[in-house]
Amino acid sequence: MKPQLDLIRRTVLALFLREIKTRFGKYRLGYLWCLLEPLAHISILLLLFGYIMHRSIPSIPFPLFLLCGVLPFLMFNQIVSRSLNALDANQGLLSYRPVQAIDLILARTLLEGVIGTAVFLLLLLGLALAGQTIALDQLPALCGYWMLLLLFSFSLGLLFMLLGHAYPESEKLIPLLLKPLYFLSGVMFPLALVPARYQTYLLWNPLAHALELIRHALVASYPADHVHGSYLLLWTLGLLFFSLLLYKGRANALRRS
Repeated sequence: MKPQLDLIRRTVLALFLREIKTRFGKYRLGYLWCLLEPLAHISILLLLFGYIMHRSIPSIPFPLFLLCGVLPFLMFNQIVSRSLNALDANQGLLSYRPVQAIDLILARTLLEGVIGTAVFLLLLLGLALAGQTIALDQLPALCGYWMLLLLFSFSLGLLFMLLGHAYPESEKLIPLLLKPLYFLSGVMFPLALVPARYQTYLLWNPLAHALELIRHALVASYPADHVHGSYLLLWTLGLLFFSLLLYKGRANALRRS
């Protein structure tokens, strides 16, 4: 068992390093862009909605509110959307026996997780240096929700990779279906402000629970009675089990394609 785990670890690490080179090798400012993209995203939203939202959600500073919505969502979106074409982009690697299709998703999840976490911490530090109080008394909860979001993203990415392989046309359809999630997950607005009759429908979305719980973990006064960590956990474990079950049934077909 231990040699097998060591082989998986070395394979995923090699793919991780390859992903870094593929993503940033062509661009001198590639690493800097990882920081500039979310920073520009947050800055634009601050300019457009800062005054209104600052008065609407006094329980949390709006820059921190946006940071806890935009960064996790971008990380989720990168993992899921980049998983769709993981097989097409790395088909030649599957000719090597140690490389399994699932390793491609693991490597991409690891890369986006490292990038997302590093940028999140850097921007948190920037807010702290700017005078914003950052409470870390719920740090274990914050780490737990962050890891659940990563695992949820990996599970959905694996499922989408399988769908993309079985139904190539889904590679164009799925990105279109993902776009509304930006507005349905509470990235720009707190779900507590949504009328109850509409809030019920938004709370079916486990991603909305993840973003709200991350905000609550950083600011205890942020209202989070409407979201539940158990709901996010059940969705994540259920999706992980379902994706792994499908993968097990199609692993040989993925290698032969």
